[in-house]
Amino acid sequence: MAAGTVRVDSWLWAVRVYKTRSQATAACRAGHVKIGGTSVKAAQPVRIGDQVRIRIAGFDRILVVKQTIVKRVSAVTAAESYIDETPPPPSREERAFAPLRDRGAGRPTKRERREIDKLRGRDGNEDWMPEL
Repeated sequence: MAAGTVRVDSWLWAVRVYKTRSQATAACRAGHVKIGGTSVKAAQPVRIGDQVRIRIAGFDRILVVKQTIVKRVSAVTAAESYIDETPPPPSREERAFAPLRDRGAGRPTKRERREIDKLRGRDGNEDWMPEL
Protein backbone atom coordinates (compact mmCIF):
# COMPACT_ATOMS: atom_id res chain seq x y z
CA MET A 1 0.00 0.00 0.00
CA ALA A 2 1.07 3.57 -0.59
CA ALA A 3 2.36 5.71 2.23
CA GLY A 4 -0.43 7.26 4.28
CA THR A 5 -2.96 4.53 3.46
CA VAL A 6 -4.38 1.69 5.51
CA ARG A 7 -6.90 -1.10 4.87
CA VAL A 8 -10.47 0.03 5.46
CA ASP A 9 -11.34 -2.94 7.69
CA SER A 10 -8.26 -2.35 9.81
CA TRP A 11 -9.04 1.37 10.13
CA LEU A 12 -12.68 0.73 11.11
CA TRP A 13 -11.47 -1.65 13.82
CA ALA A 14 -8.74 0.74 15.00
CA VAL A 15 -11.15 3.68 15.41
CA ARG A 16 -13.59 1.44 17.30
CA VAL A 17 -16.49 1.36 14.86
CA TYR A 18 -16.44 -2.45 15.10
CA LYS A 19 -15.37 -4.58 18.07
CA THR A 20 -13.33 -7.01 15.98
CA ARG A 21 -11.55 -6.81 12.68
CA SER A 22 -13.48 -9.82 11.44
CA GLN A 23 -16.75 -7.90 12.03
CA ALA A 24 -15.35 -5.02 9.96
CA THR A 25 -14.33 -7.46 7.20
CA ALA A 26 -17.79 -9.07 7.23
CA ALA A 27 -19.42 -5.64 6.94
CA CYS A 28 -17.27 -4.87 3.90
CA ARG A 29 -18.17 -8.22 2.32
CA ALA A 30 -21.87 -7.55 2.91
CA GLY A 31 -21.62 -4.17 1.16
CA HIS A 32 -22.25 -2.08 4.28
CA VAL A 33 -19.07 -0.02 3.87
CA LYS A 34 -18.71 2.57 1.10
CA ILE A 35 -15.94 4.98 0.22
CA GLY A 36 -16.98 7.81 -2.04
CA GLY A 37 -20.35 6.17 -2.69
CA THR A 38 -18.88 2.86 -3.90
CA SER A 39 -19.04 -0.41 -1.96
CA VAL A 40 -15.53 -1.55 -1.14
CA LYS A 41 -13.71 -4.74 -0.23
CA ALA A 42 -11.93 -5.09 3.11
CA ALA A 43 -8.48 -4.53 1.56
CA GLN A 44 -9.45 -1.19 -0.05
CA PRO A 45 -6.96 1.48 1.04
CA VAL A 46 -8.32 4.47 2.90
CA ARG A 47 -6.58 7.85 2.79
CA ILE A 48 -6.83 11.07 4.76
CA GLY A 49 -9.86 13.02 3.52
CA ASP A 50 -11.84 9.97 2.33
CA GLN A 51 -15.51 9.83 3.29
CA VAL A 52 -16.43 6.41 4.70
CA ARG A 53 -20.13 5.54 4.95
CA ILE A 54 -20.98 2.61 7.23
CA ARG A 55 -24.43 1.02 7.52
CA ILE A 56 -25.01 -0.06 11.13
CA ALA A 57 -28.38 -1.20 12.50
CA GLY A 58 -30.27 0.28 9.57
CA PHE A 59 -28.68 3.73 9.80
CA ASP A 60 -25.78 5.26 7.89
CA ARG A 61 -22.80 6.61 9.78
CA ILE A 62 -20.62 9.04 7.80
CA LEU A 63 -16.98 9.43 8.85
CA VAL A 64 -14.26 11.53 7.21
CA VAL A 65 -10.74 10.18 7.75
CA LYS A 66 -8.50 12.64 9.63
CA GLN A 67 -5.76 10.22 10.54
CA THR A 68 -4.85 6.75 9.28
CA ILE A 69 -4.14 4.38 12.16
CA VAL A 70 -3.52 0.64 12.07
CA LYS A 71 -3.37 -0.34 15.73
CA ARG A 72 -6.32 -0.11 18.10
CA VAL A 73 -5.94 2.95 20.28
CA SER A 74 -7.74 4.59 23.18
CA ALA A 75 -11.27 5.85 22.64
CA VAL A 76 -10.13 9.48 22.90
CA THR A 77 -7.41 9.03 20.26
CA ALA A 78 -9.79 7.04 18.06
CA ALA A 79 -12.38 9.85 18.19
CA GLU A 80 -9.71 12.31 17.05
CA SER A 81 -8.94 10.15 14.00
CA TYR A 82 -12.16 11.00 12.16
CA ILE A 83 -14.76 13.71 11.70
CA ASP A 84 -18.28 12.42 12.32
CA GLU A 85 -20.65 13.91 9.71
CA THR A 86 -23.55 11.65 10.57
CA PRO A 87 -26.86 13.55 10.50
CA PRO A 88 -28.83 13.41 13.74
CA PRO A 89 -31.50 10.69 13.87
CA PRO A 90 -35.08 11.80 13.19
CA SER A 91 -37.19 12.60 16.23
CA ARG A 92 -39.91 10.23 17.36
CA GLU A 93 -42.60 12.47 15.89
CA GLU A 94 -40.93 12.49 12.47
CA ARG A 95 -40.58 8.72 12.30
CA ALA A 96 -43.57 6.99 10.76
CA PHE A 97 -45.39 4.82 13.23
CA ALA A 98 -45.66 1.27 11.97
CA PRO A 99 -47.83 -1.08 13.97
CA LEU A 100 -45.88 -4.15 15.00
CA ARG A 101 -47.32 -7.63 15.16
CA ASP A 102 -45.79 -10.48 17.05
CA ARG A 103 -43.98 -12.93 14.84
CA GLY A 104 -46.19 -15.91 14.11
CA ALA A 105 -49.38 -14.11 15.11
CA GLY A 106 -50.98 -14.95 11.78
CA ARG A 107 -53.19 -12.73 9.68
CA PRO A 108 -54.77 -9.71 11.33
CA THR A 109 -58.42 -10.02 12.25
CA LYS A 110 -60.97 -7.73 10.64
CA ARG A 111 -60.93 -5.48 13.71
CA GLU A 112 -57.11 -5.33 13.73
CA ARG A 113 -57.06 -4.56 9.99
CA ARG A 114 -59.46 -1.66 10.51
CA GLU A 115 -57.29 -0.31 13.33
CA ILE A 116 -54.21 -0.56 11.12
CA ASP A 117 -56.03 1.26 8.31
CA LYS A 118 -57.07 3.99 10.75
CA LEU A 119 -53.46 4.44 11.89
CA ARG A 120 -52.31 4.70 8.28
CA GLY A 121 -54.89 7.37 7.54
CA ARG A 122 -57.20 5.31 5.36
CA ASP A 123 -60.90 5.76 5.93
CA GLY A 124 -61.87 2.29 4.71
CA ASN A 125 -64.22 3.53 1.96
CA GLU A 126 -61.74 2.94 -0.87
CA ASP A 127 -62.60 0.26 -3.37
CA TRP A 128 -60.43 -2.71 -2.67
CA MET A 129 -60.92 -4.12 -6.14
CA PRO A 130 -59.63 -2.12 -9.11
CA GLU A 131 -61.81 -1.27 -12.10
CA LEU A 132 -61.40 -3.69 -14.99
